[in-house]
Amino acid sequence: MKRKVFFSFHYNRDNWRAGQVRNMGKVSGDSTFSDNEWEAVKEKSDEKISAWIDAQLLNTSCVVVLIGVETANRKWINYEIKRAIELNKGIIGIYVNKLKNYEGVQDTEGKNPFDNFTVNGRKASEYIKCFKSSFSSSKYVYKDISDNIQELIEYGLKNKPSTW
Repeated sequence: MKRKVFFSFHYNRDNWRAGQVRNMGKVSGDSTFSDNEWEAVKEKSDEKISAWIDAQLLNTSCVVVLIGVETANRKWINYEIKRAIELNKGIIGIYVNKLKNYEGVQDTEGKNPFDNFTVNGRKASEYIKCFKSSFSSSKYVYKDISDNIQELIEYGLKNKPSTW
């Protein structure tokens, strides 16, 4: 079953990588939004951006944080993670740094963004599963993510914040 998910990622650095994951055909087509939509939203006030994110989150079952080198501690990614926890959404992370960007370049691994959140006196990263492909070739990393994303989402749904 294809789930409707919210993809959280650092737009400027990882939008190409995020596009690859969004277009794998493994999640509901309703999960994706166009780059043009985000371009329009990001020019708005903080209040309008947070309202847009909240509306997107309400209609999804899981938040998939696509982790790149600059993902951790970004204002809006932090907001999306915080709201996902508050709304009891499934949450998972997928490292995308080994996927090539539009220039055909892989990136270095970023820090785990869930380390920045404390739940029940523990780092949220102790509760949230993050997938990191063991492959080094972008082609195989892509296949590895594609082969595992649906199972990861289901794991996130079974291990929601209310179960922590």
